[in-house]
Amino acid sequence: MTTNLPDKTKVKAFFDKDSNTFSYVVNDPASSSCAIVDSVLDFDYASGGTSHKGADEIIAYVTTHKLKVEWLIETHVHADHLSAAPYIQKKLGGKIGIGAQITKVQKTFSQVFNEGADFLHDGSQFDYLFQDGETFYIGEMQCTAIHTPGHTPACFTHVIGDAVFVGDTLFMPDAGTARADFPGGDAGVLYDSVQKILALPEEHRIFMCHDYCPNGRELKYQTTVKEQRELNIHVKESISKKAFVELRETRDKTLAMPRLILPALQINMRAGHLPKPENNGLSYLKIPLNAFK
Repeated sequence: MTTNLPDKTKVKAFFDKDSNTFSYVVNDPASSSCAIVDSVLDFDYASGGTSHKGADEIIAYVTTHKLKVEWLIETHVHADHLSAAPYIQKKLGGKIGIGAQITKVQKTFSQVFNEGADFLHDGSQFDYLFQDGETFYIGEMQCTAIHTPGHTPACFTHVIGDAVFVGDTLFMPDAGTARADFPGGDAGVLYDSVQKILALPEEHRIFMCHDYCPNGRELKYQTTVKEQRELNIHVKESISKKAFVELRETRDKTLAMPRLILPALQINMRAGHLPKPENNGLSYLKIPLNAFK
């Protein structure tokens, strides 16, 4: 699962089967600097146990290839897996970054989980908050952060060289786009965000955060802007904004909540950190009854 073409951003993909999530190590071809995008903490819901098998695979790859981690990027507050960013940061360094609109997500869900005054909803749990259109660097490689809300208010797309990391905003062309029915989501806003991605150079490679293998096809994680423009079943050039909104809102009404949404939101809005341990030394997650009926 390695993309390593001359003069192109080097991308190594890692797949977590339990959550159908792709994580990436992205490195500057001119140096040893790299970023890790959307890492996964292994979590067994039945036992409440966490482990680091997937994160350790990423760490081993970075160590073996003598890479220097500059960024641990979260494309958004994920609802389907827990972030391993703090664990990897402790081992390898780097800054944990997310979009500046994380504050909106934190405000919403701190109320849902009744976090109280001790939980700050100012984004301070993260090392860095990206602004729309901001330029940043991985080594000598110029990168751009693009605010692409609609799935959540804090979704960002990161253009790293010729590689584009879209989080949940887009799926492979035969799977369409992300749902837009979570708190703060909006199908019309999602459509507008997708247009920003489709306006990028057609040869740019787009990397998925998830793939659910529609119609039983093999697992895929990479497409191009050109393929999305021409083939995406929800947003190809022949589909209007009005048609997309109707399609997206109709489909979203049929979707169940993600299996790990309740633990994932509580962990990920804290930049992957566990809640503060109680007096017995254990951290606890809450299950708000009937909050997402």
